[in-house]
Amino acid sequence: MSSPTEKQPPIIAVEDLTIGYGERVVQKDLNFQVRRGEVFVILGGSGSGKSSLLKCMIGLVAPVSGKILFDGVDIVTAEGAERLKLLNKFGVMYQSGALFGSMSLVENARLPLDEFTRLDLHERELVALTKLNQVGLLEAARRMPSELSGGMQKRAGIARAMALDPAILFLDEPSAGLDPITSAGLDRLIRSLSRDFGITFVVVTHELQSIFAIADRCIMVDAERKTLIAEGKPAELRDHSEDPVVRQFFRREADPEQERKTG
Repeated sequence: MSSPTEKQPPIIAVEDLTIGYGERVVQKDLNFQVRRGEVFVILGGSGSGKSSLLKCMIGLVAPVSGKILFDGVDIVTAEGAERLKLLNKFGVMYQSGALFGSMSLVENARLPLDEFTRLDLHERELVALTKLNQVGLLEAARRMPSELSGGMQKRAGIARAMALDPAILFLDEPSAGLDPITSAGLDRLIRSLSRDFGITFVVVTHELQSIFAIADRCIMVDAERKTLIAEGKPAELRDHSEDPVVRQFFRREADPEQERKTG
């Protein structure tokens, strides 16, 4: 049975994308689409370039070539007001949460509103509190980041990323550094935000349990071949992929070649 997101048009289309630094190619010939309303996961082993791909998708790094289309508009070539409009389509939660330590949670969550809206302070505060409530942090709104656990800091980072009601949220390694229980709670939050608010998620991770818990679809990029080697639902890739690297990843199997080198 198909999921509702399978019938949705793409909100992001990546076309013939090559990423590199100087003469070093990180990933090449990437082509994939993210459907509106789905949780889409970018995965791969260490050093595969998945974080570089995310940086390209949010406009922090210019690709060597190719297009990244948001509702048909290319963020690679967009300038001025058009680029600003594109940037306001999405929010980003970085791996550490990236909260400002000198500000309370509500002040952190309010920052995008302070920068990009003309709402008065009371209205900005109300929106920020609403976002904190949506991630389960309303009671901690006046606390400082140093007073919070790692999981709470990441939830606060998501609240700030949601401040301007973006259609898309990019999350960079949301489960990194979290214990299994906290990680599972964050997975449930991602699924509930997707379901309740129709947010499209693009998540970079290599945590298998999280991938199976949250992903509608995923792509896998490979460090050796420097391109996309798999696309589909996690269970289908685990059970039916004919690519040995994909099978090893999803079945958590050791690399025989690496074992020979170290054994």
